[in-house]
Amino acid sequence: MEDNGVAKWYVVHTYSGYENKVAQNIEKVVENRKLQDVIQEVKIPIEMIEETDTKGNKKEAESKLFPSYVLVKMVMTDESWYIVRNTRGVTGFVGPGSKPVPLSDKEVAALGVDVRKVATTVSFKVGDDVTVLGGPFNGWVGNVKSINLEEQTVDIVISMFGRETSATLSVTQVKKAED
Repeated sequence: MEDNGVAKWYVVHTYSGYENKVAQNIEKVVENRKLQDVIQEVKIPIEMIEETDTKGNKKEAESKLFPSYVLVKMVMTDESWYIVRNTRGVTGFVGPGSKPVPLSDKEVAALGVDVRKVATTVSFKVGDDVTVLGGPFNGWVGNVKSINLEEQTVDIVISMFGRETSATLSVTQVKKAED
C-alpha cells in the first residue's frame, strides 16, 4: 500500500444495516491502538427527512444517503487497510479489485461531508531541518524543500546511507528539529 502521509477519504462497503456498528468498531480500534493520526474520521452520510405518522404528526428523522456505505478518512497503510478491512461487518473498500480508490475533495463535498481545511501554521520553513514523527521515516531528520499549506504537505529530503531520499509527508508528521 502507498503511504504518502496524507489522509484521504475512502468508501467502505458494509453489510446492510451495519453502518453504525462498523463506524463504532473502527473508532474503538483507533482509540484503543492510538491510531488517530492514521485513521482520522469515520462518517455515515445522512440527511434529515420529515416523516408523518399515521396520526398526521410530523417529526424529523435521519436517513442514510448511501445505505451499506461508510466514509473513512485515513492515511492508507498496510496496517490501516487491514484494520478497516477486517472490521466486523465490512465487506471491502470501493475500488477495482482490492485497491481502494480515494475520493476527491469535490466528491466528498458532494456527499455532504465537511472537507473544509483548517488553517494550518507550521513552525518550520523551507531550508529548516525537521524530525519525522511517524511512518517509515519515523525519527529521521530531513531538510524542508517545499511546503504546501493548501494540501497540508511538506516535501523533505532525508540523507539515508549516503543517499538523498525525497519524501512528501503531512505537515502534522514533522516538527522542527531541535538544535
